[in-house]
Amino acid sequence: MTAEILTTEQILFAFICWICGGIFLIVSIAAYRSKRAVSFYAQMPVAENRITNIPAYNRENAVLWAAYSIPYFLIGFLGTTTDLSVSGILLVIVCVGSIPALILAYQRIYRKYSGEPSVKKDQRRA
Repeated sequence: MTAEILTTEQILFAFICWICGGIFLIVSIAAYRSKRAVSFYAQMPVAENRITNIPAYNRENAVLWAAYSIPYFLIGFLGTTTDLSVSGILLVIVCVGSIPALILAYQRIYRKYSGEPSVKKDQRRA
């Protein structure tokens, strides 16, 4: 039984995926350790006086970014074991498809800790 040799493309794809996953994991760790309320996006500052529990708010943001990093590590590994076109398509789906989920999850976290009321179904129709 011989070991399968990885191609340069597979190694590069995996490395790039793992770097991206690592960046999101570092963002997660920084959010978890931060004493100030972290923002979802650098150009969108958070009014700390509106956040009721900064450590819990930061922990939930940390979980959000850690969860977002996981697919990058898994797809990087997948790229070393399968056809790169499959891994590449999956990467694009995860990258682009997860953005709305990230935004919605962050909005839920922000509403939970800012004291802003959630929009109810009845309020949307009015």
